[in-house]
Amino acid sequence: MFDGYDSCSEDTSSSSSSDESEEEVAPLPSSLPIIKNNGQVYTYPDGKSGMATCEMCGMVGVRDAFYSKTKRFCSVSCSRSYSSNSKKASILARLQGKPPTKKAKVLQKQPLVAKLAAYAQYQATLQNQAKTKAGNAAVPVEGFSWGNYINSNSFTAAPVTCFKHAPMGTCWGDISEGVRVEVPNTDCSLPTKVFWIAGIVKLAGYNALLRYEGFENDSSLDFWCNVCGSDIHPVGWCATSGKPLVPPRTIQHKYTNWKAFLVKRLTGAKTLPPDFSQKVSESMQYPFKTSMRVEVVDKTHLCRTRVAVVECVIGGRLRLVNEESDDKTDDFWCHMYSPLIHHIGWSRSIGHRFKRSDITKKQDGHFDAPPHLFMKVKEVDAAGEWFKEGMKLEAIDPLNLSAICVATIRKVLADGYLMIGIDGSEAADGSDWFCYHATSPSIFPVGFCEINMIELTPPRGYAKLPFKWFDYLRETDSIAAPVKLFNKEVPNHGFHVGMKLEAVDLMEPRLVCVATVTRIIHRLLRIHFDGWEDEYDQWVDCESPDLYPVGWCQLTGYPLQPPAPQSSRDSQSSSSKQKKKAKSQQYKGHKKMTSLQLKEELLDGEEYSFLQGASDQESNGSASYYIKQEP
Repeated sequence: MFDGYDSCSEDTSSSSSSDESEEEVAPLPSSLPIIKNNGQVYTYPDGKSGMATCEMCGMVGVRDAFYSKTKRFCSVSCSRSYSSNSKKASILARLQGKPPTKKAKVLQKQPLVAKLAAYAQYQATLQNQAKTKAGNAAVPVEGFSWGNYINSNSFTAAPVTCFKHAPMGTCWGDISEGVRVEVPNTDCSLPTKVFWIAGIVKLAGYNALLRYEGFENDSSLDFWCNVCGSDIHPVGWCATSGKPLVPPRTIQHKYTNWKAFLVKRLTGAKTLPPDFSQKVSESMQYPFKTSMRVEVVDKTHLCRTRVAVVECVIGGRLRLVNEESDDKTDDFWCHMYSPLIHHIGWSRSIGHRFKRSDITKKQDGHFDAPPHLFMKVKEVDAAGEWFKEGMKLEAIDPLNLSAICVATIRKVLADGYLMIGIDGSEAADGSDWFCYHATSPSIFPVGFCEINMIELTPPRGYAKLPFKWFDYLRETDSIAAPVKLFNKEVPNHGFHVGMKLEAVDLMEPRLVCVATVTRIIHRLLRIHFDGWEDEYDQWVDCESPDLYPVGWCQLTGYPLQPPAPQSSRDSQSSSSKQKKKAKSQQYKGHKKMTSLQLKEELLDGEEYSFLQGASDQESNGSASYYIKQEP
């Protein structure tokens, strides 16, 4: 039993209580703290008479290290505080006429070992009573476990560093397998909460598979835990916090000198930064507050925005309620960095359609969200060659995110924003036009799908199949938007095919689901929702704020939708999921199965040679979709 393995800084002198001389081990080069061989640990007692419990703070430790002749307190301060508090409590109880508590009665006038046994029995009685009460209540359905899901299928998860918008996404560091931490020891029968050291065996997003030190290759007590949770600490935390380190009961007799074991195992190993929990807390502070007013895309008429009020904030996701909704049921979920929300006055500033509210005055307590809180878009130069109305392009259908469609620029707004319409399925009044910024990763030049072997959805009712852009441009007497105007930047995102993550179902944005990356085309990811058919997949940008690491829902308290079981899939495929697909009847056209070669086509009076991208690209370096053919 120990009162902590002290991981001090390099200039701290050794304070080992052992007579053995320990050889210093050179630290490993790492940005994470290195555990030095200067920790103070106590030898494990024989388990009979060497254990003591502080009667003031409850810390369990070695009796010889305790204070007073009777070894009742772990420190002089506890001894003095106990004496002072006992007098105050006695006087206060007499004045108030209150009887002593059950705990006080149990511990009153008993030897130390008897007190410990009696208190343990008292705690066990309370636990049994709690279990009895819980047994009378409804038993909840067992929830989804990422750990079991990953272990049973040997899955891998996208690392936290892939999600810059998520907590710790930009300061995760090199937390990896082998990092040591201090965690609660669940293999212990002591009445107080004790800790032991564990190593990370496997990482899956925020979740880590941990194994207690001393178990070597024995995985019988391995357990999953969220690294950002409140019960994981860097090595040395127990020493500074006065918490006891106790070996698991299963292996407590495996070694006679636990101090030497820990020194050998931990010297030179990596642990979490000492301010890790503070960084986690800071990264989960969100600037958006309830009652803030924003402009959001009107889900009933995509071509316009309306005013909504922030109802709640969970993990950076906002529940927005239509300001005119009396019962607050007309809501919409999105991330605070979503391109679907803007500051009040944004629509007027760029010439976007806006639904004026019937409410003439702001409701009490509502206030406009400051403009600086919203995600900034890149500045563009529209002075020279720029997008024009009528130009053709390819775009992700906002009403069917599994499809990339033939589209047309219907209106050019200010500050680089464009109104896009999907050819063949537009409403007569243009109510389904959608606003994309010129740098949006959801719009592509003509030929993007063909080059990257993606199925392009032709205009609904278009008869000439297979669809050919060259013929379509000639038939519609239109030109393609210049390739050089599109965003061709590809960040080093770190995603790979097969990685697991948590993703928003953008057709039902209140849902965050278990998902998998199934295709990677430059910066474009194909997201598959586990348990559902491929037709419900969605194209999402690698930097989308609607993607999260495994464990994000657990960390933030947001509900996670598990994979759909086979029975549920069969029954729901014809009901709920079809309702979510507003354009499920849209014609998909003939799927091209033959491989495509480099080709040149006359587009907008210039010739372009297309650089073919890998179908399932896993290279994360910068890439350009196209190369301009010099005249």
